[in-house]
Amino acid sequence: MSNAAAIRPGRPALPEWVRRLPEYLMIWVPLLLSAAHLISFSLWTIWISFTPSTLVPVSGWVGLRNYTAVAASRNWQIAFDNLLLFGSAFVVLSAATGLILAILLDQRIRGENALRSIFLYPLAVSFVVTGTVWSWLLNPGLGIQKLVHDLGWTSFKFDWLIDRDMAIWTIVIAAIWQSSGFAMALFLAGLRSVDADIVKAAQIDGAGPVRIYRRIVLPSLWPITVTVVVIQLQFAISTFDLVRALTNGGPGIATQLPALVVYDLMFQRSLLGRGAAAAVLMLLILLAVLLPYAAWRYVQRRRALHA
Repeated sequence: MSNAAAIRPGRPALPEWVRRLPEYLMIWVPLLLSAAHLISFSLWTIWISFTPSTLVPVSGWVGLRNYTAVAASRNWQIAFDNLLLFGSAFVVLSAATGLILAILLDQRIRGENALRSIFLYPLAVSFVVTGTVWSWLLNPGLGIQKLVHDLGWTSFKFDWLIDRDMAIWTIVIAAIWQSSGFAMALFLAGLRSVDADIVKAAQIDGAGPVRIYRRIVLPSLWPITVTVVVIQLQFAISTFDLVRALTNGGPGIATQLPALVVYDLMFQRSLLGRGAAAAVLMLLILLAVLLPYAAWRYVQRRRALHA
């Protein structure tokens, strides 16, 4: 019996939206629940930041008192300065490292798959593990300095982990090791998408590798570069577990970051209102990064549609 004969005559076809209802439920229900969770708790945090809440939430209104107290505190000022230093150094160096690794892998070298897996491996490691391992490596009495001393170079000194001025750079080093593979993967995908005909035409015209990369390849990576920078900035702003495991904000408060200030206020000092205010300030910093990026992406899409 043919398939046409097997179909019951006169049976109406199901509407398109009914047949695709399982797909919609699989996609939209979790998405809407996540959005509701994010929006509701963000609004709750904003409300708490305007109340005199300490150990438990209480009603009341104190205006901007929590915000002014957080902004005037030495912990927040040091954390904000550290964020500027850590964020700028981490973003620039991790993007540069990822770009260099991507360019090297783009040469179709032998063992590319193995090297790519090695460079991407740190992404599979949690930030707590990364911070713990690097704390061992950078510990003067346990890690690199002790190893070099045992080899006979007793004048060698590498005590950044306990140096108030250099400790922030230990976080930069660990963060670059953790995230440069991610930048490499994005840049490598961009390099592989460059039009080969344009590159061949430039080679025929006598352009060398440096000029080809400077004039053709790197400009074509601009959208990917913006994406890498924005994603890395998000990581820098919200960094908590890496610092907690590596330095715990020390020596003293030399490596405090905003996320550690929020944790300290909420869970160690039981100042819920001030902790919420610090969290909202972190959110504003994050929005200062995300909103311009969203506007730029919107403009890019509009230009592509009208091109």
